[in-house]
Amino acid sequence: MTSTLAQRTIHRTVLNNGIVVLVVENPSADIIAARVFVRAGSRWEAAQQSGLSHLVASVITKGSQQFSSLEIAEQVETIGASLNTDSTSDYFLLSLKTVSSDFAAMLTLAGELLRSPTFPLEEVELERRLTLQAIRSQQEQPFTIAMDQLRQAMYGQHPYARSGLGTEETVAKLTQQDLQHYHQTYFRPDNLVISIAGRVVPESAIALVESVLGDWQAPSVPLPTLNLPPIVSAPTQVITPQETQQSIVMLGYLAPAVSLDATIASDYAALKVLNTYLGNGLSSRLFVELREKRGLAYEVSAFYPTRLDTSQFVVYMGTAPENTAIAQAGLQTEVDRLRTTTLTEEELQSAKNKMLGQYTLGKQTNSQLAQIFGWYETLGLGIEFDTRFQEEVAAVTPKAAQLAADRCFLEPYLSLLGPAAVNPAE
Repeated sequence: MTSTLAQRTIHRTVLNNGIVVLVVENPSADIIAARVFVRAGSRWEAAQQSGLSHLVASVITKGSQQFSSLEIAEQVETIGASLNTDSTSDYFLLSLKTVSSDFAAMLTLAGELLRSPTFPLEEVELERRLTLQAIRSQQEQPFTIAMDQLRQAMYGQHPYARSGLGTEETVAKLTQQDLQHYHQTYFRPDNLVISIAGRVVPESAIALVESVLGDWQAPSVPLPTLNLPPIVSAPTQVITPQETQQSIVMLGYLAPAVSLDATIASDYAALKVLNTYLGNGLSSRLFVELREKRGLAYEVSAFYPTRLDTSQFVVYMGTAPENTAIAQAGLQTEVDRLRTTTLTEEELQSAKNKMLGQYTLGKQTNSQLAQIFGWYETLGLGIEFDTRFQEEVAAVTPKAAQLAADRCFLEPYLSLLGPAAVNPAE
């Protein structure tokens, strides 16, 4: 199947073993980038194994049936290529980039790592120690602490409540066998999306993937069914006194997951525009009103991540401790204003222009192209979502934005951290 999106032709093929292959030919530079998505990640972890997918990502490149950790590193570095792994809430990712002439060798190496990692015990222990250090370091970062307590309040028992790094307790208990079982469960051809962009003929790229991974057969057992706890709205306040140089104030609202459902997609697009309006850049509403005009904020912004399950719309501020109460009130006022006041056509169009411009700029490099189309495919949206999303953003009206705000921005969750923190409402 081929789709032409914004003058780019995207070829989509499903191999006999279930691997989905996407190819975008972009001959402007002699570079090929690939993203291998596995439908795994921290969303698929049990609470007592929190941090497992992160540890898998850290160790999977440290040894295979054919190569040692040093041999793998040498293969990549001697040709100036890059090969990295990562784990997020909603997917596991292997990324590679190289000049065109070395792409076959790098994809072959990636295939070896995907299919037969050995997770050497000494590498597991080393990466465990590094992860524990990272967890302890984050426990000293006020923003991270505030974000963790907000996430836990909003998501309860759902995996989104947990840090991708895990906790000291869970990471300390993870074993080599846990990593091997996770790999055996989720790393299978019918659970993979391979997205390729660069100076490559699509038919040649598909044939190469077939030659490297075509004989990898999916196991007869089906993928495990996830039975995730529901995400229920129950706004609470989590307030942590801590001696810091500034107070961190966060307001969080449960917000729609990305979806192909027309009603949900409409709110999703509208909230993406409102996120840009509120917190994207030096011209954003929060920055201008709360930092430039009132001098309340060291830092102020908003974010609304794309998620498979219910997402979160968060506004936050770092402020002087003595300004904590007025900062919270200021954030709340700016969010509530979106429910009661219809943005002008000019305000809305400015936000849409900014958002769509940044979206387009985010699809310039081969790595960006491979990432975005592979990501949409992995999330079950399809490659056509690229065009559909931009059309939905362009179609957002002031009234639609206000209605989306009215549905989403009800009572917020509050996360507050700072010196002698108290409930500002008291």
